[in-house]
Amino acid sequence: MPETTTILYRGGVFMRAARFYDRGDIRIDEINEPIVKAGQVGIDVAWCGICGTDLHEFLDGPIFCPSAEHPNPITGEVPPVTLGHEMSGVVNFIGEGVSGLKVGDHVVVEPYIVPEGTDTSETGHYNLSEGSNFIGLGGNGGGLAEKISVDERWVHKIPDNLPLDEAALIEPLSVGYHAVERANLSEKSTVLVVGAGPIGLLTAAVAKAQGHTVIISEPSGLRRKKAQEAQVADYFFNPIEDDIQAKVHEINEKGVDAAFECTSVQPGFDACLDAIRMGGTVVIVAIWGKPASVDMAKLVIKEANLLGTIAYNNTHPKTIDLVSTGKIKLDQFITAKIGLDDLIDKGFDTLIHHNETAVKILVSPTGKGL
Repeated sequence: MPETTTILYRGGVFMRAARFYDRGDIRIDEINEPIVKAGQVGIDVAWCGICGTDLHEFLDGPIFCPSAEHPNPITGEVPPVTLGHEMSGVVNFIGEGVSGLKVGDHVVVEPYIVPEGTDTSETGHYNLSEGSNFIGLGGNGGGLAEKISVDERWVHKIPDNLPLDEAALIEPLSVGYHAVERANLSEKSTVLVVGAGPIGLLTAAVAKAQGHTVIISEPSGLRRKKAQEAQVADYFFNPIEDDIQAKVHEINEKGVDAAFECTSVQPGFDACLDAIRMGGTVVIVAIWGKPASVDMAKLVIKEANLLGTIAYNNTHPKTIDLVSTGKIKLDQFITAKIGLDDLIDKGFDTLIHHNETAVKILVSPTGKGL
């Protein structure tokens, strides 16, 4: 049911939330706190990252968000829906039947909405379930609100040494982790990451943390500088000035074992296919909004593997472990922290019009920690 008619579990308590009404129309509303049902966990949201998907909804949506004419088939919700799916927080309420968490635990959310009956076990491929969507896009509340209630299955406890602001990046880091998993790399492989935006940087960070040699191709000087400062790669090239294929073959004469396309532009994909060795793998990580062309002769002659990847599947615990053991430092990717009232002017506007200057902008729905 719509959030405006949600039954309260605290009786008459309201909260603030950023809600998507339609393309170009996101409002900060005061709405009822969410109910915490049996099997669910109530969470005080500490931080929520702004994702490129949120920007696409604002500019071109509704895409993952429902519309008045097309309610979400699982949640049944229509606009307005609360945004935000990259979130961390503190457990404030335990629903009946929840046994693995307690009030006060620090947690992150794996923000899935999946059809009833979906296999969400360790062997299930729930990221491929037909009609699946995400909390903070398809409904069920969102991280750009002061509070949220989430099924226990999707709530992951984090260790005390992982700060809540950094923990908000576990979700996008899991995207990179799953992409690297998809490549099925051998030990100490050589890889190319094309595009050093947030997902490209985090994909490179995962590959580097796993001991692979990482090459980054990125035309933006500011983004290359951030990648160098973060030490997520071994080599950094500008595709406008450098012949990426030639540079790659100087490093490894056979070419890279895998290339990760994180730009959603044709030259980026072409560079990946050119750079891989015979029998190498290209993983498409970016969400493409338009068709791409493929040099089929090159694909066939190289006997290349061309793979897609979507979101993540049972990777949150592995990603949390990677960060909590110090193999990846996430604080270096946080470039700004803002409150809910600054979401559009200092958040969306920066990432849309000045994206070279920012990697991850975090929002505090309550304003705490700013």
